[in-house]
This record gives sequence, C-alpha cells and structure tokens, in this order.
Amino acid sequence: MSRSVAMQPAFHWPVRVYWEDTDAGGIVFYANYLKFFERARTEWLRSLGLSQRALRDASGGMFVVADSHVKYHRAARLDDLLVVTAQLKEVGQASMTILQQTLLKSEQISTLPAELLCDGSIRIGWVDGATLKPAKIPKNILEALQ
Repeated sequence: MSRSVAMQPAFHWPVRVYWEDTDAGGIVFYANYLKFFERARTEWLRSLGLSQRALRDASGGMFVVADSHVKYHRAARLDDLLVVTAQLKEVGQASMTILQQTLLKSEQISTLPAELLCDGSIRIGWVDGATLKPAKIPKNILEALQ
C-alpha cells in the first residue's frame, strides 16, 4: 500500500546536451530523457545523504525501475541547457513514485520560465541485491525521505 506524501519542492539537476545525447539531426534521442531522469533521481537521493553504492554495501539492497510513464512535449537540441527535476509523490513499503520533468532553461534571459520538454512518473522498487526479489525499503531511507 502506497501513501501520498506532502509534496516538497522538486530537486533540480542541470544537464547540458552533448553530441552523444543526440541523433544525426542534433535532436535529443527519446530514450536519453530516461537517462537524464536517472541522473536526477540519483543526485536527489545523494542530496538526502543516500548514496546508492553505500546503500547496497550496507544493506545488500538496491532500487530498480519498476514502471515508467513518459510524455514528450518538445525536443531538446544540441548544446541546450536543461534542468531535470525529481519530486517524491508516493512511498510504500517496497516502492516509491517520483514525478520528473525535463525543462529547457533560457540562458539569455534568466527571468523567463523554463519550458517543459518532457515529464514522467517513475516507480522505483527496492529489491534484494542477490535475488532481485522485492523487499521492504530500509527504515533509514524512509526517514531520509520525510
């Protein structure tokens, strides 16, 4: 059973678009938005004092993506400066749902609002690292998320 959490401000992570992120036309390849989301989630957890490597070493468990829903609104292009967000929506005993966005940040006019390029909902589950079977999220992680 998952419970909704009080929405806290979204975590923001800057990303620059490089050649490796694009197709031959200089447009960000659609699957790379999932990579951007992954990086932002990892840095969000790190900002809460939760290093994924340390968690695995200490508990033997790890987070895995269980479900993702992504909607693309507009393409990012080579050299764009993006902001990728992560915001906890729900938390359960063995999984949590994170809302994420990729926004185009205006470098010329800082007062302009960022333009939404892509948004999604990602459910990550906690699994035992040896068996990959679902397990309860450790108490210290749940406390850090509060």
